[in-house]
Amino acid sequence: MAINKNALIRYQTIDRCLQNRSRRWTLQDLVVACSDALTELEGRDMPVSVRTVQLDIQMMRSDKLGYEAPIVVVDRKYYTYEDPDYTITDVPLSSLDMDILGESVAVLKQFKDFGLFRELTGVIQKLEEKVRSSQAGGRSIIHLDTNDQLKGLEHLDGLYQAIQKEIVLDVTYQSFTATAPQVVTIHGYWLKEFNNRWFLVGERHKRARGREVVLTLALDRMQKVVPNLREEYRPTSLNPDDYYQHTYGVSVLRPEDVVEVELWVAHHEAPYVLTKPLHQSQRVLEEYPNGSVRVSLMVHHNYELERLLMGFAGSMEVIAPESLRERMHARLQRGAEMHSG
Repeated sequence: MAINKNALIRYQTIDRCLQNRSRRWTLQDLVVACSDALTELEGRDMPVSVRTVQLDIQMMRSDKLGYEAPIVVVDRKYYTYEDPDYTITDVPLSSLDMDILGESVAVLKQFKDFGLFRELTGVIQKLEEKVRSSQAGGRSIIHLDTNDQLKGLEHLDGLYQAIQKEIVLDVTYQSFTATAPQVVTIHGYWLKEFNNRWFLVGERHKRARGREVVLTLALDRMQKVVPNLREEYRPTSLNPDDYYQHTYGVSVLRPEDVVEVELWVAHHEAPYVLTKPLHQSQRVLEEYPNGSVRVSLMVHHNYELERLLMGFAGSMEVIAPESLRERMHARLQRGAEMHSG
């Protein structure tokens, strides 16, 4: 059951009041305490009704939130905890809660290089210890691909902050094909993750013939990232979803370079391609009696697409376009020659 912020504040306020046994708490006292707590938080009058507090007490007594608070009424007037040591902050988590918490911690740890999550580091460690101590011998049932040896992840947070604050960057960058690094001045627009690698996508500062030049820079090829406060940041109207609409991977070509790729898929691979489409544009053209299928994609013919199709090797045939068919034939032939003899 979801708890809204105001309800949670009221539960915590009632809990603090009932823990304070130096005074006796009437229903009206609890109403005033909850109203004061909400008013202080919101900076404006936030009166709470008697009925609301009565329902809060009823909810805390129940097992719907896992509290089962032992709230009793003394002398038909004063509210208190029957157990003087009780507090809702010490309510044990259920095994289901611990399972969910454990998997949530695993997901949060994937983003440890982002500054906005770095403040949670201590919290995550405490949660891990709580999960570990509560689940002796327990094991994770969710596993995410990670590679702590990936280069460039140290730039992740700085790039994120620069995009958020609209700051131009000077990136010392050396591609795999370059013989020496160069400094690229870029207006960063978004960060993209693909195949367990991170990329900065943005516009080159100096436009060629006045037109927008979009760059995709791999973080693992960055040697240095420095804010450039001399240049004014140029926002973009580009939308990532539209930008990658016809692209598998990160290498985006011109709109006019979109091609229709037609593929035949063998029967033993067809279920995988049908249940996990190769691209959002995938359409089934024909299903054959033997279980094989023919599908089409509307995509850019880029390096990442070729690598994807190579993964299917002898269980997929490129029917069209001819240029892609020839490229796949040449790659497969080179592979066969490397493994012959």
